[in-house]
Amino acid sequence: MPLEALSGRRAHITEFARAFMQRRDLVIRKLDQAKGLACRVPGGAFYIFPSCAGVIGKRTPDGKMIETDSDFAMYLLDAFAVTVVPGSGFMASPYIRISDASSLQDLTRACDRIIAACASLS
Repeated sequence: MPLEALSGRRAHITEFARAFMQRRDLVIRKLDQAKGLACRVPGGAFYIFPSCAGVIGKRTPDGKMIETDSDFAMYLLDAFAVTVVPGSGFMASPYIRISDASSLQDLTRACDRIIAACASLS
């Protein structure tokens, strides 16, 4: 079995890579519309690490201050049902980590909610 993994057909790899690039590009394109977030195109993996520095210091509609990337992640979860991982857990504050290993439909829905969350801050 291991020999097959190394020497077998690999046509599916190109398809998988194309699908992940499509998902990555969708998330980057959508999050570029989110006020306060800044994305760079990752070189690999299936995570995107947008900076959320632009939302730090903003207030939620109920008046809570977003002071950290963890606050922003909790706001996304509590108010918009979107799960992201605070970058501070990776010593990468003020970033959030978003997995793009999901369907295009789910990623579109999540990104639209993140855009709305950012727009709701003042």
